[in-house]
Amino acid sequence: MTISFVRTADLKRAASITFDNMRVYYQQFAPEWDVSKVFEATLELENYDILFQQQIIGVMRLQFNDDCCVLRDLQIIDSAKNKGIGSASVNEARRRALNAKLTTLTLRVFKSSPAVALYKRNGFVIQSEDERFFNMIAEIS
Repeated sequence: MTISFVRTADLKRAASITFDNMRVYYQQFAPEWDVSKVFEATLELENYDILFQQQIIGVMRLQFNDDCCVLRDLQIIDSAKNKGIGSASVNEARRRALNAKLTTLTLRVFKSSPAVALYKRNGFVIQSEDERFFNMIAEIS
């Protein structure tokens, strides 16, 4: 299984992947959001295309702070799910955080998202929550 991560060249395409994957959440919680708002919100992040068998099948976005790396977004198209790509992406985020000499990876995920199980399987624990989100953390080494 060949999975690779390359800096995103087409940020609008990456925004479309995110919007398509998150459409149900945007409809419910942020109906004013569209692809252009996703694009604007992700410009300052480190954007990576996820490639599987040399095809772009998703996007991962990271933000590096002084004390941690934030996995801001992980989107995989439906046809590529349940193939280990999510776990490989989390491991790539870990690797990049370690390269930045950080030992903590954090994220925020909708409580109703199936990705919660992925993150728990990959060592994340719930640090805090509100009515919509889990804030999760994983120590890395």
